[in-house]
Amino acid sequence: MKSEKLRVAAIDLGTNSFHMIIVEESREKGIVEIDRVKDMICIGRGSISTKMLNEEAMDSGVAALKNFLVLASQHGVAPENVIAFATSAIREAKNRGEFLRRIKEETGLKVKIISGREEAEFIYYGVRNAVKIGKSSDLLFDIGGGSVEFVLVNHKGIQLLESRKIGVARMCERFVASEPIAVHDIKMLEQFFSAEMVSAVEKASELKVTRAIASSGTAQNIARMICVMQGRESDASLNNSAFTRKEFEDLYKTVLPLGAAERKKMTGLDEKRVDLIVPGLILVDMIFRLFNLNEIVISDSALREGMVLHYLKHCNAAGIKLGDESELDIRRESVYELGFRCGWTREHAEHVARLSLQLFDRLAFLHHLEEPYRELLEYAALLHNIGTFISISSHHKHSQYIILNGELRGFSPSDIEIIGHVARYHRKSPPSEKHTVYSQLKPAHKRVVDVLSGILRLANGLERGHRQNIQKINIKVKGDAIILCLKARFEPDIEIWAADLLKPWLETVLGKSITFQAL
Repeated sequence: MKSEKLRVAAIDLGTNSFHMIIVEESREKGIVEIDRVKDMICIGRGSISTKMLNEEAMDSGVAALKNFLVLASQHGVAPENVIAFATSAIREAKNRGEFLRRIKEETGLKVKIISGREEAEFIYYGVRNAVKIGKSSDLLFDIGGGSVEFVLVNHKGIQLLESRKIGVARMCERFVASEPIAVHDIKMLEQFFSAEMVSAVEKASELKVTRAIASSGTAQNIARMICVMQGRESDASLNNSAFTRKEFEDLYKTVLPLGAAERKKMTGLDEKRVDLIVPGLILVDMIFRLFNLNEIVISDSALREGMVLHYLKHCNAAGIKLGDESELDIRRESVYELGFRCGWTREHAEHVARLSLQLFDRLAFLHHLEEPYRELLEYAALLHNIGTFISISSHHKHSQYIILNGELRGFSPSDIEIIGHVARYHRKSPPSEKHTVYSQLKPAHKRVVDVLSGILRLANGLERGHRQNIQKINIKVKGDAIILCLKARFEPDIEIWAADLLKPWLETVLGKSITFQAL
């Protein structure tokens, strides 16, 4: 294909729900989500024990797919770029052939049934594009209606792929016989989960797994309910957010004694998960215990996103990098994609970032910030000007808004919060307790924002002419004075003038006066 842009729709025919995601791929902007839709079809209702899809569920499924295809067409997705995969419930149904024939005849859509291992691999592709896989080993798990996929990964890639028939709809149908759930049924579920997870637990112990990353609606619903219990905002993106074992246990103890009628009244619980949340909570409790985890990170990307990435890797119309884990830097890619979407001035942004990092390194003996904050400074510098996309006069505030709402991948909510604040304070007023959002930061994060915004203000001043004039910064310290020695291509009068106006905040933060010397 020669087109520079490609739109793809991926449909996941799951046990509980049918989902579709529509994305556009381009060389500069990367993979951008256009739309997504979900319909809780519950195609697996009753079929887990009978191995037969019922007529009503099949009718609802075909109707949902017709609507999905209309939506995809309206978004400009060519029919040949609509991909659809079916998972556990359809995979195991004796009459799956009849259902797939109906779909083909009534919608023209050809659905591929994937194995449990294929499902786990697609989930891995999706998760690693949303959450940064660390140098240590991670457990990835995805809770479906019919099955749960377990993936163990480290910096070398996939170490284990497993699909186990312990999905929440299957477990609900098999073990939950009373409201609220009986103690005996809880014990039976715990024993069953424990037996099914033996090999994954043993491999995780061997790899010294330190954290888990969870995808799927069940995991996200648990995270959202925890947010509600703590009085935090529950409508924001949950990607890269985390909940601790203690936070989860508080939710578990609150929900499990309740009957369905009482659970329905709970804020944050999807009404269509009122029954399924019970085995979901018991499963997550066992995962915490058996894998000896302290926290679980949420990924909002999973099977559908993995399907798209796999598809694009094989047609790769726009030349997007979709390489091995060792080559994947989702944080940097995500920052650059957001910059391109906002029509940034890349050369200026990159030069401000280079100057910011030089200042961070030269002043490390004074600010004592750890290495991870250096990376956040770089990304704040790269994105500091994207607010000009909306307006020039208040672009610093618009930059913050776009960063906070730009769905940057691979960052925790606190990372994004820091990046947004540093960009916000690169000009005009410095940080102040009068600013409500800043005043709500943790004290440690306030100091980080103070230091990094002071550095970014100065670096931005040193690139005032947008001509990449200042090439290198060295420093001399004389008592309470810092002399910045500037190596420039041309006379740096405009840069020194601008930096002189922007230096007071960093002087305040570091407790040193700052002067400039052209070399």
